[in-house]
Amino acid sequence: MQLDFTARELTVKLVYYGPALSGKTTNLQAIHKLVHADASGRLMTLETRDDRTLFFDLLPLSFQAGAGLSVRLKLFTVPGQVIHDATRRLVLQGADGVVFVADSQRAETRANQRAFLNMKENLRENGMQPERVPLVIQFNKRDLPDIRTDDEIDALSQKSPEPVYKAIATRGTGVVETFLGLMDRTWLHLEKEHGLEQKFDLEPSRFLKEVRHRLGFTRRGES
Repeated sequence: MQLDFTARELTVKLVYYGPALSGKTTNLQAIHKLVHADASGRLMTLETRDDRTLFFDLLPLSFQAGAGLSVRLKLFTVPGQVIHDATRRLVLQGADGVVFVADSQRAETRANQRAFLNMKENLRENGMQPERVPLVIQFNKRDLPDIRTDDEIDALSQKSPEPVYKAIATRGTGVVETFLGLMDRTWLHLEKEHGLEQKFDLEPSRFLKEVRHRLGFTRRGES
């Protein structure tokens, strides 16, 4: 988190992590389409010829909240390929919250596990405690054949300390819910760590309603 008291600007960094081709970039593309145009900056992405992210994607969102507080959200993805691990670690540095995007296909189970362990290791390498970083898990690609069933995902969710969401990012399904779930956990964590309500007279539940309203998600049943 970056806080400029003089300009009354708060910057929050959210990172989408996961194995190659799990749908991290597609999540940002869906958010970019769904959010109010006046709240969204340009989606910056760099891909290789096979549509894999080479370096990272960045989607900046911004809006006014509370008494003149300017909030900037920076949404990043990391490259999924192992050869870009140094880049993944660099992008993860200073993250305020993380979405782990898992591939629902059974054939990708090991890739999901390796990426999840790699995420935790890179958090530690950055001097961060994985258990203290706000995290949500998204099982994407729910429209493909031979995927983990809803019952299996629900059973995993009951065992997981983190919220678990189901998504079809190519259709925008579950993308907003995942984003708002992470925003909720991240803001509550930042409030606990930095006392933002006292500094800006912005109670957490009211702030989260502001996020939904300012970004245009209230019209989609996200109030």
